[in-house]
Amino acid sequence: MAIRVVRLGSPRVPGEGLRIGTVRRPPRGVPKAEFASRDYYDLWLPEAAPSEELVKQAQAAESDRDWAAFKKKYRTEMAHPEKARLLDLLVALSRQADFSVGCYCEDESHCHRSVLRDLLAERGAETR
Repeated sequence: MAIRVVRLGSPRVPGEGLRIGTVRRPPRGVPKAEFASRDYYDLWLPEAAPSEELVKQAQAAESDRDWAAFKKKYRTEMAHPEKARLLDLLVALSRQADFSVGCYCEDESHCHRSVLRDLLAERGAETR
């Protein structure tokens, strides 16, 4: 069993399982009833996304230093007890089922999902 980290809106792959959107906002211009059929997500979990302030900081990051500052702040947000419990839940579920988490960003290396992947792995989740 494992968690896949994906780009929302990309075609699903066999064995991906339930797709969870770890984004602050739903996709623009897409009817709610079509989120899953258009390969965005089956379930929306905005609690795993960075805060609105941090989303703006990530989008404005122009240097490695800016990106490192974003990563540090996102890790701090995710260390809060309610967020840490959410991460622990995802890790526990990954031992029982295949599922995926994701975001819209094209470049995973400059997307919170790369940090989320690390946070989940550090807690013992197997990721693909």
